[in-house]
Amino acid sequence: MLSTIEDNNDLLSRRYSTQIHRRKTCSVIVGGIGIGSEHPVSVQSMINEDTLDIDSSTAAIRRLHEVGCEIVRLTVPSLSHAKAVGEIKNRLEKTYMHVPLVADVHHNGMKIALEVAKHVDKVRINPGLFVFSQPDPNRTEFSKEEIESIKDKIVDNFKPIVNTLKQQNKALRIGVNHGSLAERMLFQFGDTPLGMVESAMEFIRICDSLDFHNIIISMKASRPPVMLAAYRLMADTMDKEGYNYPLHLGVTEAGDGDYGRIKSTVGIGTLLSEGIGDTIRVSLTEAPEKEIPVAYSILQTVGLRKTMVEYISCPSCGRTLFNLEEVVAKVRDATNHLTGLDIAVMGCIVNGPGEMADADYGYVGKGKGIIALYRGREEIRKVAEEDGVTALIDLIKEDGKWIEPGE
Repeated sequence: MLSTIEDNNDLLSRRYSTQIHRRKTCSVIVGGIGIGSEHPVSVQSMINEDTLDIDSSTAAIRRLHEVGCEIVRLTVPSLSHAKAVGEIKNRLEKTYMHVPLVADVHHNGMKIALEVAKHVDKVRINPGLFVFSQPDPNRTEFSKEEIESIKDKIVDNFKPIVNTLKQQNKALRIGVNHGSLAERMLFQFGDTPLGMVESAMEFIRICDSLDFHNIIISMKASRPPVMLAAYRLMADTMDKEGYNYPLHLGVTEAGDGDYGRIKSTVGIGTLLSEGIGDTIRVSLTEAPEKEIPVAYSILQTVGLRKTMVEYISCPSCGRTLFNLEEVVAKVRDATNHLTGLDIAVMGCIVNGPGEMADADYGYVGKGKGIIALYRGREEIRKVAEEDGVTALIDLIKEDGKWIEPGE
């Protein structure tokens, strides 16, 4: 009875804890970037350029890396594209620096994967398309013999890739997409998260039989509820079978604008808050560089990485003593080049000090035309409203936490 109570208390403490307990995963190194629970959650994206266009692809990879993308993926649909990746890598290292690269290999991709593995740090394959044949609209079932034959073909095609990556100490992403499950998986499990998990597990077990463990798994879907169910089931299934591989999170085809960002945040942020996920990609129908701020904002919001200033501000009400929206914009403009700080802008003294208690600095309406500046919970000084932003900067400088923009 006592152990049951202790177990329940432990469950409740975890459920209501403000600290994220990440699922324990092994470390997989991708071009110098560690992926796994011992490392910060990394940020990835993918260029839009045709890989055969070496100049444009090289420039696009560099643009992404310069805005904070840590791992860059590019599509490799043919042997010609695979060979072009080698030239892209050489250009980057001669004119810029080493950037961790991932090759996206799809339909019947054994030969392509073997070639491109020479040039990249990770190869991504899609189990639903790896040994691909057009679905038969007249099919009503798969026989056991057919299923076994397909499995044998998968092993024959997959084994050389695994052995090559193992020899070169490179990584593999087993990237399942809800929209491209193999026909036999649809017949066996339906268009379901279970079908997605079984697709990944088939390839994981092959890797395990070949003693290859530099594996990362993704279970992407365009609808967050499907994506959430698939990743949760994948994590549970791996844990039960003794596999601790990292998970790459993403809501695929999320769209653009606010809605695309909201979809990505709902899916990625929810799982990260549950401790699931080791690397992320926000998939927007926009320039890839626009994905990176969203990704870092998600990570900062759930408390997993601190890469920018965290701004805390109230929604304003009748007690607000200044134009809150205008002042927040001024504070942001003056300080958004800093990192690692929490700055609160609160409209009045009633709730301000309490609601901003975790902030490093506070800017609070104290009275008509008067601002109170706080360091943590301590009120430091009062200044005229027109001097508020300058005085806040001076306070940050006093504490040695200020850097000039551009430094």
